[in-house]
Amino acid sequence: MAHLQTPAARTADVVIAGGGYVGLSLALALADAVPGVRVSVVDLRPPAESAGDPRASAIAAAARRMLETLGVWAALAPHAQPIVDMVVTDSRLDDVVRPVFLTFDGRTEAGEPFAHMVPNGRMVAAIAERAVARGVTVLAPDRVVDFQVESEGVTVSLGSGAQLRTRLLVAADGVRSRLRAFAGIRTSTWSYGQSGIVTTIAHERPHDGRAEEHFLPSGPFATLPLTGNRSSLVWTERTDVADRLVRGDDLVFEVELVRRLGHHLGAVRVEGPRTAYPLGLTLARDFVKPRFALVGDAAHGIHPIAGQGLNLGFRDVAALAEVLAETLRIGGDPGALDTLETYERWRRFDTFQMAAVTDVLNRLFSNDLAPVRIARDVGLGLVDRLPRLKRYFIGEAAGSGRGLPRLLTGAPI
Repeated sequence: MAHLQTPAARTADVVIAGGGYVGLSLALALADAVPGVRVSVVDLRPPAESAGDPRASAIAAAARRMLETLGVWAALAPHAQPIVDMVVTDSRLDDVVRPVFLTFDGRTEAGEPFAHMVPNGRMVAAIAERAVARGVTVLAPDRVVDFQVESEGVTVSLGSGAQLRTRLLVAADGVRSRLRAFAGIRTSTWSYGQSGIVTTIAHERPHDGRAEEHFLPSGPFATLPLTGNRSSLVWTERTDVADRLVRGDDLVFEVELVRRLGHHLGAVRVEGPRTAYPLGLTLARDFVKPRFALVGDAAHGIHPIAGQGLNLGFRDVAALAEVLAETLRIGGDPGALDTLETYERWRRFDTFQMAAVTDVLNRLFSNDLAPVRIARDVGLGLVDRLPRLKRYFIGEAAGSGRGLPRLLTGAPI
């Protein structure tokens, strides 16, 4: 992307550290909502380098509406696979029969798919291209190495030696956020002793848009449909087992994969690299400080059991963009603490609720004790027989609910 700018801009209304989908979509949302706003995004990797990222993510219906409103979805739609239904099983690895305890129709009451699978690389590239077209400055490759907060602004020091003067610094630099530590924001953190193996598989038979989640004693094993006869794999194992599988022989990996997947998709082969990511829970105790805010994984890292990590980040974006846009339009200070605390109040309960739900689900289903297995299977069976409750869960997965930021409803800010 030759049109990305070099470190020439010395002032900005907002500087965002982190050029992933969260940082770039926040920049785009601000640029789209407030003509003339000066937004700079700083990242070590130019967005064009993300195009080859083989991973994919589930975009909830609410997040899709936001991307459509921001003018990005049209570029992603040809590569997006709707999830039209979902099945949940609970079994041991060597069980001959894997009974289905819960099924979901993957459409909301409005008739739209509750989620689409979208390649991460294409998503980042599409958001970046639109953001630059809207006037966002992307400084890459570069990084924020230090910052000083003063009463009227923030001085941001970059690795290139340049300095930026801004009214607000936003950290979107991931779950191990360096800027969060620089700001003195503490976290509640623990490890699950698990890692998530992520890769793409190609298979002989079509998936028909079905997502599958198998709860095994080591953790959830999920296949999520991609375009064509391909699926994204999220496979949870103890960290030592996951590391052996990722680093080991290709044949051994495929044999263990088929043991868990079964044969209903026909012959299977691994397509692309396989990577293991340590799984844990990280919650920032504060989302904001004067002239400083956290978004995305910098504010919260959760277990992928419900596939909601990315969508939590997009909810942060929609909420913070709305608060900042309303402030900037009336000539207010986007870095003022009372402004930022409005964002924090909006996002705190939802974040902590989702963290608690994923934590409980993981502990409940990564468990082979017979009484626990019986209780959860009875619970799944009851949910499967209650259509109204199932619709509620689909609505939650789609990101619906009251008090949503405007972008998540499909309305401009």
